[in-house]
Amino acid sequence: MPELPEVEITRRGIEPFVLGKTITGVVVRNRNLRQRIPRRLAHILVGQRVKRLERRGKYLLFQCDAGSLIVHLGMSGSLRAIDPETPPRDHDHVDLVFGATALRLRDPRRFGVVLWKAGDASGHPLLAKLGVEPLGDRFSPEFLHQATRGRGVGIKLLLMNAQVVVGIGNIYANESLFRAGIHPRARSGSLSLARCERLVAAVRDILLAAIAAGGSTLRDFVQSDGSSGYFQQHYQVYDRAGLPCRVCGAAIRVARQGQRSSFFCASCQKK
Repeated sequence: MPELPEVEITRRGIEPFVLGKTITGVVVRNRNLRQRIPRRLAHILVGQRVKRLERRGKYLLFQCDAGSLIVHLGMSGSLRAIDPETPPRDHDHVDLVFGATALRLRDPRRFGVVLWKAGDASGHPLLAKLGVEPLGDRFSPEFLHQATRGRGVGIKLLLMNAQVVVGIGNIYANESLFRAGIHPRARSGSLSLARCERLVAAVRDILLAAIAAGGSTLRDFVQSDGSSGYFQQHYQVYDRAGLPCRVCGAAIRVARQGQRSSFFCASCQKK
């Protein structure tokens, strides 16, 4: 699934094509995504000008004159800038046309979202309960320390809880915990302020490094120009079960945690 770095890379890539531009057409080939695309979407959007393009967690918000278009890339989606005359392929479900350029949503597994919210988008049910942004000022050691108090859940699951902090999926939770030297099953409530400080710094470093590397291209994700990211070449633990740790040489282990795979080095990461 595209995580925060991939969504931010998409936002940056498509922003020059949409910012200040007017939507001239909407083509919906398949309405049956995670939530059905509104039938009146084209009627609502055509003629609207995109004033801002923001990211909230893993959602893209096209803020227009009368409201916001909310887009989520789902499990395997991508949003690319193309010539509107380019013939669609299988799984090319939606085009947003801006004159000579179109944004094409490709979503093979149809877990994405394309919805309209009149007025302030922050009140939409998909956004209203989202936690803090990990690259924002509110994500501080003090915040994380307070958020973990009294919680017995493993720290990796808390990092992936979007009501606490948004956008950190399985890949970057694994990598951040390795960098911070914290075991994914460490009880959240046991973390000291000093360990929270290390983890906040690690999360920021990993996310920024992933953005700089163009994200992780796994399965279907590509950038807005069709190019691949390469952060997967820098993984320390994710998807490296049985391989030697790049720091100490011990074998990377894998365990199931919250129905997801947790990758870790038992020598480098402590509970």
